[in-house]
Amino acid sequence: MLCGQCGERDAMVHLTQIVENAVTQLHLCEKCAAEKGIETTITMPASPLGEFLQAVQSQAPEPAGDLARCEFCGTTIKDFRASGRLGCAHCYQAFDKSLRELLRRVHGSATHVGRSYTAPVLLDRTRDATLEGLKAELRAAVAHEEFEVAATLRDKIRGMEG
Repeated sequence: MLCGQCGERDAMVHLTQIVENAVTQLHLCEKCAAEKGIETTITMPASPLGEFLQAVQSQAPEPAGDLARCEFCGTTIKDFRASGRLGCAHCYQAFDKSLRELLRRVHGSATHVGRSYTAPVLLDRTRDATLEGLKAELRAAVAHEEFEVAATLRDKIRGMEG
């Protein structure tokens, strides 16, 4: 489909406008859409983490002779300091010393500690206590001749035991 405005290039932007219950469709090429003020390119959102790491890394004194380079992608520690991004997964090994120092300054430690494990509370003891309580209530209901309450309690006890 050709651009509805210039008629020269392929339409890449398709707009549907509804004004007072009238529907109009515009098919525009990227150039004509840009002239109308319609943004046509998708921009990568800024990475707050990358910006933060870049700021922290740029504050670090650059050691003389720090010419570390990733053998796989060719990224240097200077590139990392400039962009806040590593080039590939192999960069973690190539820049191990610098990254450990960065993590120590950012998190206070270069070792991940995580959360400690707490065992779940055993529900069997709670269930047994509840079952004994229901049986005591059942005995009291029978003693007071409250048979409807006793029948309800009996059904609950059977449900828990069965």
